[in-house]
Amino acid sequence: MSNAQLARTVSRSVESTSGRTLRKKWGAGLFWIFLLLYGILTIYPLFWLIISAFKSNAEFFSRPFGLPETWLWENFTRAWETSKMGTAFMNSVIVSAVSLALTLLLAGLTSYVLARFNFRLKGWTMAFFVVGMLIPIHSTLVPLFILMKQMSILNTYWALIFPYAAFALPTAIFVLTAYLATIPKEIEEAAYIDGTGLWGVFFRIMLPISLPALSTVTILTFLHSWNDFSFALVFISNAALKTLPLSITTFADGFQTDYGLTLAAMTLSVLPTILVFLLFQEQVMKGMTAGAVKG
Repeated sequence: MSNAQLARTVSRSVESTSGRTLRKKWGAGLFWIFLLLYGILTIYPLFWLIISAFKSNAEFFSRPFGLPETWLWENFTRAWETSKMGTAFMNSVIVSAVSLALTLLLAGLTSYVLARFNFRLKGWTMAFFVVGMLIPIHSTLVPLFILMKQMSILNTYWALIFPYAAFALPTAIFVLTAYLATIPKEIEEAAYIDGTGLWGVFFRIMLPISLPALSTVTILTFLHSWNDFSFALVFISNAALKTLPLSITTFADGFQTDYGLTLAAMTLSVLPTILVFLLFQEQVMKGMTAGAVKG
């Protein structure tokens, strides 16, 4: 090969490498722009909720997307006192915490059996729980109301705890069973050789290892229990047992709505859900990245 041909070949190679590098930079730039727009679209509703909570009713309509001219901090104190959010907040905490504990206990035990043991009708049992994910919640309101009236548990915490746990179980079992099935059986066998019993293996080995999956279930179950409106509206009529979604409706009647107080109450009610997500997001991310690099 002559020197001229060698120079042309090197030149083409340099141009090709430069072109690939430029395309990669454009691709990375467009990807980050897309992520930035997606992040703004995701966060903006929460930002709009918070700034609107400081506005008066008139300013809410005159400047719906602008910052408040006067920041009305008293909206939060008025919302808290007017709708008796203290009582509603405690009711929501009790109902959500008990239904979450019940869901984690039952889903953990059921998932452990389904993931680690072989028995007849195992596939049908798993299918039974998976089908539960397809049942529309609102289609069960009337039969559940009749059932709870016969059981005399209407207007009690159990009228909300039982349905919340029951409807959270299919998703929880699905997630936990899939995660537990990926844990090597050698870990259990080593524990049995060291003298650990079945319950010890479950509580001291399997549950700690399953923390990422349990965190995911915790976030999903808590969000559903905390934000539910339909079950609380139908099953609870006692004002002392109303949960947060019901207490927020006190600012709206058939003639007018106080949007400032409503949005202030919604801002206060959304804070625990953000706190729960921040507490468990690290474990959820660990579970996702562990699955991504496996194999």
